[in-house]
Formats: sequence, structure tokens, C-alpha cells
Amino acid sequence: MFDQILGLPAHPLIIHFAVVLTPLLVVVAVAYALLPRVRPYVAWAVVLLALAAPAAVFAAKESGESLKEARFGTAEGEMAARISAHESFATPLLTSALGLGAVALLLVYATHPARDSVGRDRFGRPVTMVLAVLTVALAAVCASYVFQSGDSGARAVWS
Repeated sequence: MFDQILGLPAHPLIIHFAVVLTPLLVVVAVAYALLPRVRPYVAWAVVLLALAAPAAVFAAKESGESLKEARFGTAEGEMAARISAHESFATPLLTSALGLGAVALLLVYATHPARDSVGRDRFGRPVTMVLAVLTVALAAVCASYVFQSGDSGARAVWS
């Protein structure tokens, strides 16, 4: 399923979704967490990106495994080391993207006004603060892994 798209290897095509959507999730989630006045304007983007970015990372991970098996299963030496280094970031990136997505969704739910309480956080201010801090922390971790994954992949291809 993640092997080819129109006869081309799927991984180089699919990674572009992860490379664009994951940093967008990072930026929008941090803005949502730190800037309460922009929340009404970016809540929809947080929700969509919290669902789409982890899905894109999952597809990139699966297509990368398929590409490795189909084209680089017998790679040795420096090329195998570069592929292995790149591959080592896949699971941490997926885990951090899933975590960021889940916490960002919880933050949106917690801060979205309930019908019976105008302007109040659904679970109270302390819970909202914890979710905001977790969002920023997971965004930093996710940004680090997306950079490292992209950098190691580019080095594997172009070095």
C-alpha cells in the first residue's frame, strides 16, 4: 500500500506531507497554547492539523519501511548506516506527533467554551495551564525530531 504512487516510490512523495504538516502543527499548537486571544481564530487549524500531521508521519514511516525493503534491503556500508540513522527517527517522530496531536486536541476541548459557562475553561485554569505547558514541550520535541529526520534523510540521499 505504501510502496508506489503512479509507478514512483511513495516515500519521497509522502514525506512532503509530513514535512509541511508537522511543523505547521507545531507552530499553530504553540500559538494556541500561548496566545489565548488567537484561540478562536486558529482552533479549527489545530484540530485539523492534530489529526492530519500524525497521519502524514505514519504514512511517511510506513512508506519508508516499504522503500527500504524494496530498494535498500541489501545496502551495506555507509549507505546502510545513513539509512539506519534516518530510520531511527521514525518512531520517535511518530510518537511525538501523536502526543502533540492528542494534547493539542485536549487543549482545544478544554478551552472551547461550554454552553453553560461563558469564558471559562472546561476543566479549570490549572488543567488548562498543564495542557498548555505539555503542548509547548511536545511541540519542541516534535520539532526536533522532524528536523533530525528530515536532515538525516536528505543526507542519506544527497551525500
